[in-house]
Amino acid sequence: MSSFAASKILIFGGTGTIGRYITPALLRAKPAFQQLVLFTSPNSAKEKSQQLEKWKSEGLSVIVGDLTSEADVTAAYKGVDTVISAVGRGGLQHQIALLRLAEASDSVKWFLPSEFGTDIEHNDKSPNEKPHQLKLQVRKYIRENLKRVKVTYVVTGPYFDMWVDAAPGLEVAGGYVPDKKHAYVIEDGNGKVGFCTMPDVGKFVAATLKSPEASFGKALKVQSFIVTPNEVLTEYERQTGSKWEVTKTPLDEIRAFEAKLWEDGNPRATLVTLRRIWAEGGTLYAQNDNGVLSSKLEDLDSLEDAVRKALAGGYRKDTF
Repeated sequence: MSSFAASKILIFGGTGTIGRYITPALLRAKPAFQQLVLFTSPNSAKEKSQQLEKWKSEGLSVIVGDLTSEADVTAAYKGVDTVISAVGRGGLQHQIALLRLAEASDSVKWFLPSEFGTDIEHNDKSPNEKPHQLKLQVRKYIRENLKRVKVTYVVTGPYFDMWVDAAPGLEVAGGYVPDKKHAYVIEDGNGKVGFCTMPDVGKFVAATLKSPEASFGKALKVQSFIVTPNEVLTEYERQTGSKWEVTKTPLDEIRAFEAKLWEDGNPRATLVTLRRIWAEGGTLYAQNDNGVLSSKLEDLDSLEDAVRKALAGGYRKDTF
């Protein structure tokens, strides 16, 4: 497959949390892909019709179907050579069927599973982390069952756009509250974390699709920037022209809080676990893979860019 070029692409979850950044990045890719198709549910097609119509005017094709229907997925795969799954946590379990059908198809040659986020095989603790289990099952299935279809994982680490917000009731796990000029950091705030902004996730996916020879069979670790919570705080203070209050929480306190949330069956435990993983160094590498894609990459966001956007309302105000 050394001469392979992604040309006819199908996206699952393309209107979702991260998919809505991936889809427009692929639409604006130069040179353009031959065909870009989005598979969506009847409900999403109705609720997001305005967005879909805009993208269709830019060259997107839309297939309305049921992700859990083998017939619908098989039909959608016809003529497609590359599949991107951007499904959220609620849809991760469906990827095994999507992969099985891709392997059985006549045309699909490349599959990018929904790995946008935390590295689930970062270290020897990773296999035991509760939020990783569904993605680990998908990777196991791929290793044991895919022979023909090539797979690439685009591992982005946390989305800065979301990480930066202190979640109400979970502030001790880190984040920033601009209205109150209050920062919550873990430990002393000097631990480095690697981030992607959500728009940059789309840029990295587009660059990956333009670099098949460098991407096949790999877990690409990509990052917009690597900073400490204190550096983020300094940027907030610079852009707001004021000094902020800071609350520091020891990691052991975070771990105890996390354990209690899991014990209580609180679904927000996942968020605290992920923030603990990131604070423990779960986004750091001797070297990331940005260089593998650099020749195909659009300019990435800086910390200054990302904080400016957060102060202007953040990702919730994004339009496409």
